[in-house]
Amino acid sequence: MITITRNEEVVLNQIKIFDMEYTDGVPLNVLRKELGFHEYDLVQILEELQDKGLVIFNDNKASLTDSEKDVNTVNSKKDLEEIELNQKEKDSYDLIKELVDDKNLVSKYTLEGHLLYGDLEITNFRMYHIILSLQNKGLLKTITKDDGEYYLLVE
Repeated sequence: MITITRNEEVVLNQIKIFDMEYTDGVPLNVLRKELGFHEYDLVQILEELQDKGLVIFNDNKASLTDSEKDVNTVNSKKDLEEIELNQKEKDSYDLIKELVDDKNLVSKYTLEGHLLYGDLEITNFRMYHIILSLQNKGLLKTITKDDGEYYLLVE
């Protein structure tokens, strides 16, 4: 499921309306006039929709992608970031479950390396935020042993 903001939904719906009329893509100026958005804001929204795989934005023309995807709409970018962070937390927690040994321990550096450079591609700041959040929720504890620092997965 892809999560978009209300403004992104408005732009996407307008592209769907004009899609039949403009077979080679809806021109940016048509969208701008119809929606009343500033050109800079509209371009940013179209680029976000393209990054999410919902539209193709090229040569100041927007067209729908061929794939049908489930779309969830939220009110603001802040809500969008919160949902994405919650999903990243869940994905990180699942990754931790895979990495722990039989004593539910994982090396601090192993975990951080997998979060930073693995499939999740989490930024440094977000990684520490996720780890702290999991610790605050009582799901993860920091353990210091003679041979280094570890995280204990609390189940």
